[in-house]
Amino acid sequence: MTDTTELSDVDISRPQVTLTGGPPPGAATLESREIGAWFGDRLVLEGVSLRMPAKEVTALIGPSGCGKSTFLRILNRMHELVPSASLTGEVLLDGQDIYADGTRPQQVRLRIGMVFQKPNPFPAMSIRDNVLAGLKLAGVKCDDKNALVEQSLERAGLWREVRDRLSSPGGALSGGQQQRLCIARSLAVQPNVLLMDEPCSALDPTSTRRIEQTIAEIGHEVTVVIVTHNMQQAQRVSDHCAFFLAAENEPGRVIEHGPTDTIFNAPSDERTFDYVNGRFG
Repeated sequence: MTDTTELSDVDISRPQVTLTGGPPPGAATLESREIGAWFGDRLVLEGVSLRMPAKEVTALIGPSGCGKSTFLRILNRMHELVPSASLTGEVLLDGQDIYADGTRPQQVRLRIGMVFQKPNPFPAMSIRDNVLAGLKLAGVKCDDKNALVEQSLERAGLWREVRDRLSSPGGALSGGQQQRLCIARSLAVQPNVLLMDEPCSALDPTSTRRIEQTIAEIGHEVTVVIVTHNMQQAQRVSDHCAFFLAAENEPGRVIEHGPTDTIFNAPSDERTFDYVNGRFG
């Protein structure tokens, strides 16, 4: 694993920022192989094999209760934080099993970031310190924190709105701004993968549009996996889709996955066609 990452944005006029102790540079391919998941003796996911290509956006769709969010948490080892949780199978990050013996969960989560459904900035902490919080917690060093704060907020689509009040508390921002602040905090450590669990479900249409623009802009720099119940959003932001479904009293499974255009316009399974066309769910 590389200890030093150099960050350069599309705009070459921006100063280059060097992180020491962070993830290796670039997006990574994420792949699950025959994942099964339990809560106690209840099987909630079975046989989930899915490849999420680097530098692309993969959307996980399906009705509530089919295991999408559980699967997302498995991808960065948050599933194991639940005392009764267990799993089988493999999750490979650029070919390396993140559950292999000797692999620290904290290092996995540094490389595979997470944005949750409800914005969770540190409310009393300044906007600037919120962006840098991940670096401090992970022990990652930065040679130019001011430049990193600016770049991270720009990538999250928030810089212009907050650049004159970086010392203000993060909790004073609107809901949509708080969510973009959380995205900036995740991006500041330069993860290889960013997981997003219904990041727009509690936001107004304007804030949702800005989050979607952010996803489109970062999708060529970092691998994104997003859970969404909004079919139009899945079509707008993703390159690939995976349709999850759980029959009554059965675990969730991936029914079909492939390019987003295929899933929505020419699915091979009738259940996929019915779901994306609003016939159930």
